[in-house]
Amino acid sequence: MELWQLSATELVRLIAGKDVSCTEAVTSCLERMDSVNPVINAVVDQDRVRSLGDAADADAAIARNDVLGILHGVPVTIKVNVDQAGHATTNGVFAFRGHMAQEDSAVVANLRRSGAIPIGRTNTPAFSMRWFTDNRLHGRTYNPHDRRLTPGGSSGGAAAAVASGIGPIAHGNDQGGSIRYPAYACGVYGLRPSSGRVPAFNPSARDERPPIIQATSVQGPLARSVSDLRLALAAMSLPDVRDPMLISPLPPSKHKPHTVALCLAAPGYKADPEVESSLRLAAKFLTNAGYQIEEVEPPRLREAADLWLALTMNDSHAMLEKTMLAGGDDALLVAYKGMMGNSTLLSLEEYIRAQAKRVTLQREWAVFLHRYPLLLLPASWKIPFGIDLDQTDSAGMCAILDAQSPLLSTAILSLPGLAVPMHSVNGIPSGVHLVAGRFNEDLCFDAADAIEAQRGEIRPMNPVLAS
Repeated sequence: MELWQLSATELVRLIAGKDVSCTEAVTSCLERMDSVNPVINAVVDQDRVRSLGDAADADAAIARNDVLGILHGVPVTIKVNVDQAGHATTNGVFAFRGHMAQEDSAVVANLRRSGAIPIGRTNTPAFSMRWFTDNRLHGRTYNPHDRRLTPGGSSGGAAAAVASGIGPIAHGNDQGGSIRYPAYACGVYGLRPSSGRVPAFNPSARDERPPIIQATSVQGPLARSVSDLRLALAAMSLPDVRDPMLISPLPPSKHKPHTVALCLAAPGYKADPEVESSLRLAAKFLTNAGYQIEEVEPPRLREAADLWLALTMNDSHAMLEKTMLAGGDDALLVAYKGMMGNSTLLSLEEYIRAQAKRVTLQREWAVFLHRYPLLLLPASWKIPFGIDLDQTDSAGMCAILDAQSPLLSTAILSLPGLAVPMHSVNGIPSGVHLVAGRFNEDLCFDAADAIEAQRGEIRPMNPVLAS
C-alpha cells in the first residue's frame, strides 16, 4: 500500500518505529491530493511549503528523541471556517477571502500540539449554512461516489477529502449535522462530540456567536476508521483556557455491551428502504457482538428537531442575518429563505419558553439514555440528497428538514453522535447513526468498533469521474 492509503493509527505506528518519515507521509498525501482533488474540489487552500516544513520539523523531533504527540506526523485537513495562521478564514464567503488569520483556532492548535500536520483546507458552503457544499468563492465540492449527490454540508470538503485519501483525518464542525451528514453522504465515519468536549475558540471572531449556536456547535473529526476517530478526539480535546464553555475531557471507561434502542420510524418519519436495511444490518452486527436490541422510539424526536429549527433561525435572524444577506451568495440566500419559511419568529417570551423546553427535552432524553445507553437511528431518513435540493422551494426545504430530524434533534440536546458507514446500494452510500448520553462518546466508539469488525475496513476510493 502507498502511505496515503493508510490510517492515522497505522501511520503513527510506522512513524514512531522510524519505518516511515513524516516527510514521506505528508508527501504521499500531497501527491494524492494532486491526483484526486481536481475531480472533487475538496481542498480549496493549501501551503505545501509550510506543510513540508512542518514535516521536516517533525522528523527532526524524532531524531532528537523528543516526546511525541499522539498524531505525530499524521497529515490532516482543516475546514476553511476556523482560523489557521497564515490562511484566510473564508467560511466559503467571497467577501472574506482576505480575512487572514494571525493565529490558530483552539482546535487547530490542539491538532498541532498532538503532532498532526495540516496539509490543506477543505470547502464549505457560504457561512457553513447548507447541507450542500458549494459557494461563489471556492466552487462546488463533488461527492466522490456520485457527482449527482451532495457530499453533504457543511463539512462536505472534509468528508470528500477523507473518502478519497487526502489525509486520514479531517477536521469538521457540526451545529445541525455538518459532520455527521457529510460522513453519511460520503461513506466515512464522522463524530459530533458532546458540546463542551472540544474547545471552539476562533481568535479572529469579531463577535461572539448567538447563544444557541454556542450551545450546539461543536468541533470534531471525520475519518475512515473508528480507531482514527478515537485518536483525533483525544487530540482535539486538549484543554484551552480561551473557551469558557469547555469541560475537561473525561477518561474513557470500559463498558460491557448494552441495551440498544433501535429507532426505525417515528411519528411523521419513515426511513427509505436502503436506510432501514442499514439499520437492521447494524442491529444484527451489534447483536452478534452481545448487545441487546429493542425497537423503541426516543422521546419527542420531532419536537426536538422543530426546537432546533426555531431557536437556530431566531438566533440567526437576530445576530447573523444582516451579515449573511450582505455577504452570502445566491445559493445561501435561497437556502436561508427556505429555512426561515419553515420557521417562525418568536416573541421574547416565546423564545425564553423555547429555551426552557430545551432543558425539559434534555431531561427526558437523559432518562431515556439511562434506560437505553445507546440509540441506533438513521443519520437521515433519506438516502443522500441530489445536488441543490435546497434550491427548489419551501416544500423542498421542508423535506430536507424532515429527513435531517435525527441530526437536528440530537444537536439541540448537545448529545454526541457518530455517523457509521454501512454499505453502498447502487453506488450510493448508506449508514447509521449512534447516539449516547453526554460525554459518553466511548459508548458510540465501542459499538462502532463492533460494527466495523464485521462490516470490514474502509480504504480510500478513487472518485467517480462522471455519473
